[in-house]
Amino acid sequence: MLDDLNIENVLFLDIETVPQYPDYNDLPEDTRKFWNHKADSLKNIRNEKAEDPEVLYGKAGIYAEFGKIICISVGFIRKEQLRIKSFAGDDERELLSNFSLLLQKSFNSSDHLLCAHNGKEFDFPYISRRMLINGVRIPSLLDISGKKPWEVKHLDTMELWKFGDYKNYTSLALLTSIFNIPTPKDDIDGSQVGGVYWNEKNLQRIVEYCQKDVVAIVQLLRRYKGMELIDPSNIKIA
Repeated sequence: MLDDLNIENVLFLDIETVPQYPDYNDLPEDTRKFWNHKADSLKNIRNEKAEDPEVLYGKAGIYAEFGKIICISVGFIRKEQLRIKSFAGDDERELLSNFSLLLQKSFNSSDHLLCAHNGKEFDFPYISRRMLINGVRIPSLLDISGKKPWEVKHLDTMELWKFGDYKNYTSLALLTSIFNIPTPKDDIDGSQVGGVYWNEKNLQRIVEYCQKDVVAIVQLLRRYKGMELIDPSNIKIA
């Protein structure tokens, strides 16, 4: 599988997102109105049990219109060494600008690809939307406007696992388990990121969680390709 893929041409990434405001009551009046409408649609479309938009606001971070990115962790392989770097902070425009510069300077050729787990449904469009909102130039690797499907340089480890089965969703945690990929047990999961950010003010904890997901994505793609896992001693964090 993926026999022709040069893994050194791939930039692996994961993002962490949170609601734009700490609490539903902090929402500006106009934004609250739009969120209330969104909450109603969630109850109808996704059969959400919570009827109160205030309760549902905890999930606002997964929507680019109501959330923001607080961390983008990336990884790339050079000579069997995995190098990890994170762009994180309270200033979303700054971290998006720095990430965009990385793509423009170092991952801008036709051979380069982006890879994430569920990236085509979440990470890639979310980053692009938030870049537009923040007035940040969208790099070529993310700008898919007008491109043919085979011209889009995006890999998705979840989509690759589907093998055409559009009904199937498989988490990164489950795949690392069945492929025997060692992953550290974390004390948080994605649903807790907003609370850790807004209530605990512990961004570093979130960064470390995000970086571990990048390592897991790298190791999973290597399993897909029938390659040995990267030894932990060869994982370097900038």
